[in-house]
Amino acid sequence: MVQTPVKKLTFEEFLEQYPDGGIYELIDGEIIPVEATRAHKNVARFLMLAFNDEIRRLGLEYIADKDIIIRTFTDAGQEQGRNPDVSVVSASLWNSNVLAYGALIKPIQLAVEVTSTNWDDDYVDKLDEYQRLGIPEYWIVDYLAIASRAYLGNPKLPTIFVYQLLEGQYQVQKFTGNDRILSTTFPELALTVKEVVAASQIQKL
Repeated sequence: MVQTPVKKLTFEEFLEQYPDGGIYELIDGEIIPVEATRAHKNVARFLMLAFNDEIRRLGLEYIADKDIIIRTFTDAGQEQGRNPDVSVVSASLWNSNVLAYGALIKPIQLAVEVTSTNWDDDYVDKLDEYQRLGIPEYWIVDYLAIASRAYLGNPKLPTIFVYQLLEGQYQVQKFTGNDRILSTTFPELALTVKEVVAASQIQKL
């Protein structure tokens, strides 16, 4: 019996067929549900609120949100639809078409991925796609110290990696424990890795 190959969806088709309820990504032409634990969501929410506090305090022209879909490309040219755990986008880009849905094809300012069991997606695939798209700043928040020792070292500690785009290539800084996380998007941000990790357990209302 000959099986008919399943047609891979384009980014536009992905948006047209996006299911109601839940969060999904377009990966290798297929709509894939994205599941997250409450601890994972607590960390993402904590960072989004911290970013929003900075935006309001300093009057920055950014919008921070957790439901923004962005179009990326693999090295083979395959369209992907990614939904970072936290996105920071310029207000002018976001408001250029306020009647559109939350999908963007231009680079956002900052993407945050909170790691889970499929951590290699964040460290390899998304890193490559976000660099190719030209996202200026990318955070990998490994609050569970779940990645391999090749990334985290030995002993493995909860770590936040901040990638900055310089001349088309990401340069990384690694933060652990009581290190203050350094960000070019939010240069006055006063957050430590320890505070971010603690947010996974208790989320204040």
